[in-house]
Amino acid sequence: MRRTTARPGSLPAGPGDGAAQGPLAQSPAQPEQTVPDPLGPAPAPAASAAPAGQTLRTEFPFELPRGYVDDAGTVHRHGVMRLATARDELIPLRDIRVQENPAYLSVVLLGRVITRLGTLPMVHDGVVENMFASDLAFLQDFYRQVNAEGHTRAGVTCPHCEQPFEVELGGSRLGES
Repeated sequence: MRRTTARPGSLPAGPGDGAAQGPLAQSPAQPEQTVPDPLGPAPAPAASAAPAGQTLRTEFPFELPRGYVDDAGTVHRHGVMRLATARDELIPLRDIRVQENPAYLSVVLLGRVITRLGTLPMVHDGVVENMFASDLAFLQDFYRQVNAEGHTRAGVTCPHCEQPFEVELGGSRLGES
């Protein structure tokens, strides 16, 4: 398939209408060619592309400190979070709630990467925004650990003996540092 750029004087497609924009936009003179939206649907990350003898772990179980309480009063504490993709971090930036309040980014992002929570049939940003603050803080820290190759370590130097060592910035449990 041949890709063409928009001709001078033609109007680009508006945001959110599903049409391709920028250098991948199709020319109006060639309507039979289509270019998929670069942020359109994509498959979930696969457990491949790992070194020989190793498999890439893409899902990580967790237990919420308090638990999400659904409308029926059921508490859901055990869940699974998958690795985030670049798409997961880009798509929320187009959400009007995130554009109006950047603090909402973590709610939308967590709603995309949490694949299971207790017996809930589906996890989405509406579930995340109704979690207790301590559970949200836990999930934000867990997201950083999972997506930073499983750790959030920093190299430091002892001020007394000047020996280098590593410290864990995000504790493995809420409140640890």
